[in-house]
Amino acid sequence: MDSIREKVAEFFRNNGMDHERIDMDASVKAFLLEMERGLRGEPSSLQMLPTHIDVEKEIPVETPVIVLDAGGTNFRAATIHFGRDGKPIIENYEKFPMPGIHRELTKEEFFTTMAGYMRNVMESSSLIGFCFSYPAEIFPNKDGKLLEFSKEIKAPEVVGQLIGTNLLEAIRATGYREEKRVVILNDTVATLLAGRAAFMNRIFDTFIGFILGTGTNSSYIERNSNIIKCRDLDHTRRQIINLEAGNFSKISRGKIDIDFDVTMINPGQYTFEKMISGAYFGVLCLVTLREAAREKGLISRACRDELRKLETLGTSEVNLFLENPWSRDNPLGATVGRGDESDAIALYHIIDGLIERAAKLTAINLSSVVIKSGKGENPCRPVCITAEGSTFYGLKTLKTRVECYLRRYLSERYYEIVNVDNATLIGAAIAGLTN
Repeated sequence: MDSIREKVAEFFRNNGMDHERIDMDASVKAFLLEMERGLRGEPSSLQMLPTHIDVEKEIPVETPVIVLDAGGTNFRAATIHFGRDGKPIIENYEKFPMPGIHRELTKEEFFTTMAGYMRNVMESSSLIGFCFSYPAEIFPNKDGKLLEFSKEIKAPEVVGQLIGTNLLEAIRATGYREEKRVVILNDTVATLLAGRAAFMNRIFDTFIGFILGTGTNSSYIERNSNIIKCRDLDHTRRQIINLEAGNFSKISRGKIDIDFDVTMINPGQYTFEKMISGAYFGVLCLVTLREAAREKGLISRACRDELRKLETLGTSEVNLFLENPWSRDNPLGATVGRGDESDAIALYHIIDGLIERAAKLTAINLSSVVIKSGKGENPCRPVCITAEGSTFYGLKTLKTRVECYLRRYLSERYYEIVNVDNATLIGAAIAGLTN
């Protein structure tokens, strides 16, 4: 078994995929520099998008708001109101496929589909909180212009369009005439807001929102005086910044990463996200396994032939293999069943190595944001990191490894990672009610 582990380690080193080549301290410094450049409006892989979302207003009670959540895979719609005890009450919840995930849509089709998804909540409120999980430039009126799609969404005509304005036009086209107000925000911003609301009885130094699901991103609270690229802000106040962290580019990529990226619809963009997030991780594992199968003595010919037959591989299927390598109910389990036990061990170590690297990269993101916040030096006032995402919580051992890296690197900072059920919906509700 040790010889298999050593062969896998050599394979990773030869292809630049080993986590050891990623220097944690140097990477955090590079991440922080990109954050500063983004805030100054200088060229940067981190867009550091101001959200104009106020974090200090009280949440009104017993006031309904329509909430929408356009994620990497699903589109969700519901209504929410907050009771007098401050707890959110979710009603009329429905889930649909995200427009543009299965086929390319025109601008009209994209927004008409969304408006159709709202049919059962349309009459509930004149307020809409819309969690739109793609990079958008947010304006003071809380509308947002889509900058680009990530997560392989196919609707190119929507890029450059105002999300809220076009949604309202699509709603009116259905025959609905009541005026509505839309507040656009990102999923990490919604997650941050949900964490702040869920722990009102706790004293935290600051709040961070973090997503690692289909995609990955983070947000934090910044002083307006530090957002140099926006000159007309009130310097006495603060607001949430959306990093678009998945686009961070100052990280060492391996040969397989680069070859994999070329096959995507947006090569050269969101390369950080493609190394760790659920939309890509399963396929990256498959590409890496196929490359490893070309190495002499690492994977048997029978297993190699079966890997070639797999057209794709989902992150959830990778996780099923890690949980039970011998199950024929997942593609990789069936694949190793054609070979011998050494194949199962080799596949496990290869995937495990990619998870170790993903954990280190995730910790680089979170460490950088905690440090940039300037908070968390008092153990009685830790930083609250509200984390969301099926990949972060569901991929075997990932969260535990991230926490190990954080404990080592942030040894002089205090933080807590918390989870809030339905965080993006609740955060969207808070934004819709208070902005």
